[in-house]
Amino acid sequence: MSAVGDRTKVLAIANDVPAGQPLTDADVVVAEVSADGALAPMPATDRASVVGKRPAVDLRKGSLLVAGQLQPGTGLGDDKQQVGVQVKRGQAPSGSLVPGDKVLAVTVPAQGEQPTGKDGAEAPPTSVKAVVVAVSRPDASGAVVVNLAVASSDGPLLATRASSGRIALVRDVRSGS
Repeated sequence: MSAVGDRTKVLAIANDVPAGQPLTDADVVVAEVSADGALAPMPATDRASVVGKRPAVDLRKGSLLVAGQLQPGTGLGDDKQQVGVQVKRGQAPSGSLVPGDKVLAVTVPAQGEQPTGKDGAEAPPTSVKAVVVAVSRPDASGAVVVNLAVASSDGPLLATRASSGRIALVRDVRSGS
């Protein structure tokens, strides 16, 4: 049983680190916290082994580092092509996209264009399945850049559509919700 005053050296985050960006030595500091069985921060002795690893989630300055935040690779599409898609306000769920979310990148018609099928009815939109790797902060107009991991066969198509600003994102149901 530990005494109330027992302290332990653990790893904490010195700078904000976006998901997928390798940790540098300057991003990790040693902190002392009261020993508490409810907390599971990484011990300070693991410092050398975490440098160079990529977090699977955004890490915020001042937070304690937990092993579950680090995975082999990023766990977010390292084996896929990545495409940056700029989406305007209203073309993605506001503020709710996070790394790891499954989305559909839906091609929206060009202004004035109405896609029609063989029978003259409105054609269903085309879409590409993707996983969110990172989301930028909104710019002054509310637009964000979302890095998406996609199958190699879909990367060039999505990049072409994204370059003309014709992509909207639909977040899939999160597991467990």
